[in-house]
Parts: sequence; structure tokens; C-alpha cells
Amino acid sequence: MSTRHALDAEIFGRDVTFDYAEGWVAYSILILRVSMGWVLFQGGIVKVLDPTWSAGGFLTNAIPEGNPLGGFWVMLANNYLGLIDPLNAWGLTLTGLALMLGVAVRWSAFWGAVMMLFYWLASLTGGLLQGLPVAHGWVIDDHLVYAFLLFGLGAWGAGRILGVDAYLETTEFVRDNPWLRYVLG
Repeated sequence: MSTRHALDAEIFGRDVTFDYAEGWVAYSILILRVSMGWVLFQGGIVKVLDPTWSAGGFLTNAIPEGNPLGGFWVMLANNYLGLIDPLNAWGLTLTGLALMLGVAVRWSAFWGAVMMLFYWLASLTGGLLQGLPVAHGWVIDDHLVYAFLLFGLGAWGAGRILGVDAYLETTEFVRDNPWLRYVLG
């Protein structure tokens, strides 16, 4: 099915080499990109389509007690909800759609990871001495896993695998503006 290759890299100052099957890696990256895109799209589109949805209730009533940024979330709810609500709903929706289509994947993955880090911060229930507990574990929960996955999708240039980015990178416009490769991929 696919050719085996060796990846040579330096990670944390150590040389690492391992073999991988090119085809299986491509399938796995495509599946991860589309499924992560669906998760974000679904989370956003239900907010966009619900005229009564607002982050205000969560920010003022559902932040865990002991959250080190509790006052920050209340301030956002009281002063910036008109900005927070559309950024949240449309940010999730458009980031998910971009990932599913494979367009501007690096840009989308970056902002998706930023959203996930905000969600992770909102789920903290204590400080460092309490082990930074979150709703589903200590330190690492689903939001951090999503952020790490989004980082990987951007680093891999996952939009080049059956995505719009593969086409865009062949255009003269992108060839004339190589900085766009940091957004695409």
C-alpha cells in the first residue's frame, strides 16, 4: 500500500529516527483533521443557530469555584459579551469548517488551539498546589488534548492532504507570496 520511510529529527536535543508507512500516516492525518473539524464545527453551529445562546451564563455561573481567573471570566461576561459570543460561536464554526475542507489549516489550527486553551483555563478548579485540577482529570483534559492535536495538524500541514490548501499552494499568488505557506498547509 505505501512505502516505508524513516523520519530523522532532533527532539529535546536528542536524535530520533523511526520508520513509518507513508499511506497510513496520510490517512490518519486526514481522519484527525476532518474529525477535529467536525467537533469544532458542531460545537459552533449549534450556538450560531440558537438565537438564545450566550456564553454569559457559563462565564458567570459555571466557572468552577477556586478558578484562579474567576474574576476575569466575570469581567468578560459583564463587559465584553457582545464580542465574546460571536467570537466563540463563529470561531468554532469557521475553524471547524476550515479544518474539514483543509483550507488555511495552520491559521485555523492556531486559533482553534487558542480557543481550547481558553476553555481549559475556564475549567481550572485550583492553583498549582492542587495539581491544577480540571473537570476530567489533573492538568490535562479534553481541551488540552484538542489543543495538542490542533498544534499537530498545523505542524503537519494537514491541509495538503486532500484539502483546499494543496491546490492553493500551487497557485501563482501563493508562489509569489511565500509567507502564505505559514497560513496554509
